[in-house]
Amino acid sequence: MGIRHALPAAALLFALALPAPSFASERIADGHPEVSAVPVSAGVPIGELIVQGLSFLDTPYRFGGTSRDTGVDCSALVQLVFQRALGLDLPRTTRELAEIGERLKRPQLKAGDLVFFNTRRRAYSHVGIYLGGDRFLHAPSSGGKVRIESLNTRYWNKRFNGGRRVVSNTTVTAAPQIAQ
Repeated sequence: MGIRHALPAAALLFALALPAPSFASERIADGHPEVSAVPVSAGVPIGELIVQGLSFLDTPYRFGGTSRDTGVDCSALVQLVFQRALGLDLPRTTRELAEIGERLKRPQLKAGDLVFFNTRRRAYSHVGIYLGGDRFLHAPSSGGKVRIESLNTRYWNKRFNGGRRVVSNTTVTAAPQIAQ
């Protein structure tokens, strides 16, 4: 097995060993979850988030794309993974994603967190999903495919803007819920 296939397998094994964190949401009038500014727990495993993310490996990048078949951009990748794994409807754009959840510095990152980068001479112009071990999943750019990268490479390290946690590793006894 080559290194290209060993990395996703290692990430999957890592993800399956993680504790079971969850996300914060309340049902609003139209039945869609609303993301809270501070994450709370509802018992959803982070492993499913990682597994869903890894299922997008080698999907072509397409600006504005929202489909595994025709391609995705970075924010669509995040949106689709969180929707499929957790049933959580996140905002569509990178800028909007950068405004939700708990703000994090690099040493605070845990698997399932969002990581943001300045790739277009403006902060928060690119997003990925942190996998742990200084690695993240993202849809890079035109001509590229969804792949795993290291935060330690010079390119990504220089452009790192911070992270956001929309999934929490702590358990709260009573998560607020509004009946549908």
